[in-house]
Amino acid sequence: MTRQIRLLGLGLMVCFGILFVQLNRLTVFEASALNDNPNNTREILRDFSQPRGSVTTADGVIIAESVPSDDQFELQRRFPQGPLFAPITGYYSFTLGSAGVEKTYNDELAGRTIDLSLQDLGDLFVDKDRVGELTLSVRADLQRIASEQLGDREGSVVALDPRSGEILAMVSFPTYDPNVLASHNTNEAAEAQRLLDESPEKPRLVRAYQDRFFPGSTFKVVTATAGLLSGTVTADDPSYPVSTGYTAPGTDRPIRNFDGDSCGGKLFDIMRVSCNSAFSQMGVDAGPEAMIAAAHAFGFNDEVPIDLTDPARSIFPTDFERDLPALAQSSIGQNDVSATPLQMAMVAAAVANGGKIMKPHVLQEVRDSDGNLVDSYDEGVWTEAMDPGTAALLRTAMEGVVARGTATRLQVPGFVVGGKTGTAQLGSDPPRSHAWIIGFAGPPDEDPTIAVAVMVEGQPEVSNQTGGRVAAPIAQAVLKAYLENPSPTP
Repeated sequence: MTRQIRLLGLGLMVCFGILFVQLNRLTVFEASALNDNPNNTREILRDFSQPRGSVTTADGVIIAESVPSDDQFELQRRFPQGPLFAPITGYYSFTLGSAGVEKTYNDELAGRTIDLSLQDLGDLFVDKDRVGELTLSVRADLQRIASEQLGDREGSVVALDPRSGEILAMVSFPTYDPNVLASHNTNEAAEAQRLLDESPEKPRLVRAYQDRFFPGSTFKVVTATAGLLSGTVTADDPSYPVSTGYTAPGTDRPIRNFDGDSCGGKLFDIMRVSCNSAFSQMGVDAGPEAMIAAAHAFGFNDEVPIDLTDPARSIFPTDFERDLPALAQSSIGQNDVSATPLQMAMVAAAVANGGKIMKPHVLQEVRDSDGNLVDSYDEGVWTEAMDPGTAALLRTAMEGVVARGTATRLQVPGFVVGGKTGTAQLGSDPPRSHAWIIGFAGPPDEDPTIAVAVMVEGQPEVSNQTGGRVAAPIAQAVLKAYLENPSPTP
């Protein structure tokens, strides 16, 4: 009997030990993954019937709020601007969970942060709900202009303040209506989810920061940085040979310029005409280590610290040791290079901001229900892509691209604008390309106040002018609207 009791006790100890290990695994080591799982609606279930703060743009437009409902939940999450701000607000759904600002700042909106809880201490005897009211850096006027200019073409627009990292506009098309996903009718919401997820265009995937694309010639800004920092390039040397293509060591297949054009010359000249042969040679001359270091300094291969959900890492390959032809292709934004539009907006922002890339963010501040400031975004430098002198030189080079190069359609009269076009070739049957432009702008004799990236997917032509013809007018409209009204009042 004593032996049986001992064995029973040992068995119970083993069971308790297994239970203890499993409990700690779930609550400690896998807690973050479980909380981030979109199928985990536990937090949504807890919060769905509770008051929730509103989300407002910098110019005073409400883009998310809770309104009374006549069902068991009593409150319905509503997105008054519908699909326009879906890439930023995300959704708040009993069926799907949450995404975007609704997920990132769930505790603030629900009033569960420490700062808001301390506010509650003064309301112990007052019947009121304490929630967080969010104000974002995004502007409704710029968001609307960017959306109208992009139209029904697949692609995205990102505009930000290079001095602070504040996102001013972020458009992605196709998009979706978060109101349908927020419906209390679970069958309706589930059907909407099914249709969105079965769509080949993937509307719930925010192209602006959750998807990657060949950056094409916009990446030449990174290559120029590598050349300058490695000492293999200056403003006056070398003068690259005028040719129709460049053949890297280890191959007999040249990288051609668009349409068989001949180009060459010094840095400003080749930047102005976006010379493939010169920039592919520049990358090879700088070498793999310099190119990888420059890409890394811009944030490639690193997780982007944006306050939105599931950002994609932009990719620059690191295995060039015996593959200089691949390095030559990568130096003009092809091969295995891929970037989000947000990343390329930050490339332009680095040039505009003396080499520093600020942490990109959409939150401006959080206030309580009485309008008292509770918290604001803690701005800071994410990475330093280059020194101020290099940034100043590249800034001048990019201004030349707008003044008399491939990006003349980016000009805004009365302001100084710099830019770089890009055409990322996707294939030849039929010929298609992504049309890109990145740029910055500001008043004369002042630091640039806005940076932008526009990418229009799968254009049915491949030309050195595609980015300047297709993407530049979109970016120009956003720049112009901001520069002419830099501080809108709510």
